[in-house]
Amino acid sequence: MSAKISPLAGKPATESQPVDVPALLAAYHDLKPDPAIAEQRVAFGTSGHRGSSFDRSFNEWHVFAVVQAICDYRTHVGVDGPVFVGIDTHALSAPAFESTLEVLAANGVETQVSTGGEFTPTPAVSHAILVHNRGRDRGLADGIVITPSHNPPESGGIKYNPPHGGPADTDATGWIAARANALIEGGLREVKRMPFAQARKASTTHDYDFLQRYVGDLGDVLDLDTVRASGVRMGVDPLGGAGVHYWRAIGERYGIDLTVVSEAVDPTFSFMSLDWDGRVRMDPSSAYAMQRLIGLKDRFDVAFACDTDHDRHGVVAPSVGLMPANHYLATAAWYLFQNRPGWRADAAVGKTAVSTALLDRVAAHLGRPLREVPVGFKYFVSGLYDGSLGFGCEESAGASFLAKDASAWSTDKDGIVAALLAGEITARLGKDPGEVYAGITERLGNPANARIDAPANQAQKAKLSKLAPDQVTSSTLAGDAIVDVTNKAGGQPIGGIKVISANGWFAARPSGTEDIYKVYGESFRGEAHLRTILEEAQAMVDRALAG
Repeated sequence: MSAKISPLAGKPATESQPVDVPALLAAYHDLKPDPAIAEQRVAFGTSGHRGSSFDRSFNEWHVFAVVQAICDYRTHVGVDGPVFVGIDTHALSAPAFESTLEVLAANGVETQVSTGGEFTPTPAVSHAILVHNRGRDRGLADGIVITPSHNPPESGGIKYNPPHGGPADTDATGWIAARANALIEGGLREVKRMPFAQARKASTTHDYDFLQRYVGDLGDVLDLDTVRASGVRMGVDPLGGAGVHYWRAIGERYGIDLTVVSEAVDPTFSFMSLDWDGRVRMDPSSAYAMQRLIGLKDRFDVAFACDTDHDRHGVVAPSVGLMPANHYLATAAWYLFQNRPGWRADAAVGKTAVSTALLDRVAAHLGRPLREVPVGFKYFVSGLYDGSLGFGCEESAGASFLAKDASAWSTDKDGIVAALLAGEITARLGKDPGEVYAGITERLGNPANARIDAPANQAQKAKLSKLAPDQVTSSTLAGDAIVDVTNKAGGQPIGGIKVISANGWFAARPSGTEDIYKVYGESFRGEAHLRTILEEAQAMVDRALAG
């Protein structure tokens, strides 16, 4: 159950073999999936269909089929407004964008694409959908984002955001995936297409300035006047991602002291340091992957980074270095619910089942409802949309929150506003987020937590996702009585198991986006107790899987 940390972890990516981009692009066009092989079929994880052209799991056929299925789904549910299309900087995203536009134009769908071919962060697409749909009951817009998020350079991905602006729910993704697989099985005969050059010039294809519109509205969700007045020195590393050109525009628009440490875009992402397994992965919450930014921590009052589609964040505070995701999320919730008087008094704190239990204590201390959901940001969409949820977060460094007037800002994860919030916290409180977190834990308890990632094949992941509470036969966890064993949160399956005691918990579940499984653990009694929890978690899950 323990992950093997590669000896290359944290070292420059140049010490590993870079992805062969020409071969990757050739495979996208030349290789076709075999729908009889499960790994080559369209499958939506926690957010979209992802894979690699080398593995025949993300190729031209997949994109043609998924986009045609989205067109069919729009007809099925009566969505007839424009579709906003975003794209990140992964090598496979450019050809996938072309494939997407070829199908949308041939289907006569009004399509908004980024002006000048600018890259488009996920939250900019979500925000554009919400702005367009505000006050409408007809002509509603939706969106497609071409991204595999923080996944390695050889990855590709495509996801669908309905008119609520957030990730599609399982009813929508199930319908789209089933239709896409049927189209592939039929040899794409029902897919409508036109050449890309023709599609780009089609009367239904329009330019949309995502960058200026998103940047221009940031004052609605953040107190950037206080940031400017304080002179807080901020640094940002876009990690060569979709928001690479947004940060300079933000600094100039709001007159804040924001230094972009690099605007390099490289499809091999060779400027990264290697992640825990020796692979390139643009994960801003990983200390292994964030070596460049961590090395700059003393140059700024606060620094931050975002992943490739800018829906995740990582925050570096001078007092502590890279903050673990759970630490910053608890700090953000603590701060926001005390500094957003325009929010509803009953607006809830939202967290996934594998996020820190310190959020439970923060919510209780502030007199706020707590909403716990399975892993997947789609479970926060309705609350962020109607204002009943002030802040929603997941332990993998994804979060979004309401605008200052309690309207919906982005119903998908927004790494940009979560990162910039670190500057607002520092400006208003005169402490960096690491120091604020220390004050919270002095009052509410200091949890030790960890997540272990380890390889798992499809069969192992399937078995783990179906574990039932009665398969866990232990009555204690690290010396404490077990108070609950569950495979649900908020009445929904979590796709794994969670075991809870008064002083700690663990959860085990397969990743929805990679061939790994994850074991999460937390203790309010210290690191030694946490190690015991994780050891016992291994034994419990092994026994359950063997049974």
